[in-house]
Amino acid sequence: MDIIRDVLDNQLVDRNQQKMGKIDGIVMELRDGEPPRLAYIEVGATVLARRLHPRLERWVAAILNKWGAKHSQPFRIPLSKVRDVGIDVEVDLEAEATPALAYEQWLRDRIIGRIPGAK
Repeated sequence: MDIIRDVLDNQLVDRNQQKMGKIDGIVMELRDGEPPRLAYIEVGATVLARRLHPRLERWVAAILNKWGAKHSQPFRIPLSKVRDVGIDVEVDLEAEATPALAYEQWLRDRIIGRIPGAK
């Protein structure tokens, strides 16, 4: 499997096929005398910002913290929770029970919900 092509930036879905966002990062584990292995997939705005530049990651995290976002840290999903890698990457989790949707929930509560007629 080509990890970059087959996993990074693919749609992430939970066990009920609810979209959880895109896979923003991968974490490899280095082991002595063995090839590296995929340990986690990461989701979160700070991970995406890190891919562009480390300074941008710190800036995005600071803004999220200032605005009161609950989960400015990346959400890591262990490889053991990955069910299938195809067009989408399916994980054995419930989207609503994870911080993967924290940004969307924060946006819905703080911005969209305050727009007249949005409810």
